[in-house]
Amino acid sequence: MPSNRRSLLWPGLLISVLLLAGIVVFYHEIHHLEDPVDLVEDRALNKAARSSRIAARPDPAAPSPLPPTSISLQLIEVPKLELASQFMRIWRVSGWNMCGALREAGIEMSEWKAASMRNRSYECYFQRIYERDEVRPLSSTFVKVRGDEMGGILEIRAKIIGPTTDAQGRLAPAVLRIFEIIVKQACWRDFEDTLASIQNLRNVEYERFGSYLSFTREAGSANVFNFVLGLKATSSSQVKTKTYFSTERWLQMPAVLLRTSSSGSAWGRPYQPIALTDVASIRHNPRSSWNCG
Repeated sequence: MPSNRRSLLWPGLLISVLLLAGIVVFYHEIHHLEDPVDLVEDRALNKAARSSRIAARPDPAAPSPLPPTSISLQLIEVPKLELASQFMRIWRVSGWNMCGALREAGIEMSEWKAASMRNRSYECYFQRIYERDEVRPLSSTFVKVRGDEMGGILEIRAKIIGPTTDAQGRLAPAVLRIFEIIVKQACWRDFEDTLASIQNLRNVEYERFGSYLSFTREAGSANVFNFVLGLKATSSSQVKTKTYFSTERWLQMPAVLLRTSSSGSAWGRPYQPIALTDVASIRHNPRSSWNCG
């Protein structure tokens, strides 16, 4: 009997311990379920706040933001006239200057003025008739410089009828002087070689780098010569270059990009377009001229 009691004691104790452990776990779960709802919400808010603080911390491995950049005004400034003359053929003299230079040489050119009341083109001209019959001149000289109100030259024309020549058949120096002044005032030095042909009354047609010069005997007349000098940008590269330097293709610089300068530099002055035929330094002084350099 005593041995049977001891054999039943251990299973009974084990069952009692398990029951006691089960009761403890049961009461713990009941207590957990009875926690207030707002306590759970507070825990959730605290967890979210901790997460946001962690995310807000700067990452030392992350690259720093790029510094602010500014646009250089040199990228949007209108092309300058002096730069244009290095890439394309332009008139480097105004109509006023050309007419003034001819007058200083003794050629009685008219003043630079509008061609007519209804015509927006401007011109100065010279005409002298030395001999004529009942119908037309037999010996005369005619020169016209044509352009616009701003002084830009479009074309120069001349016509010689019955020119005076020397014993070698060369053009008289007084008339040749007209063409010398025109060509040299234009500052197109590669055209100066044509003056020898003009002096000897030989036909010459010269076109180079967007400009042309023509001195030819008129068809059907052995004693009439026509002269033309002007711009003629025909190749694709010349047309593109002329379009680039044309101020009509450039917009006015935004006011926000204009920087004031206490030293009065060009950065602080308002934008002012520069026309390709606008020689501002000589317009107010008809006697001044460009330095061909």
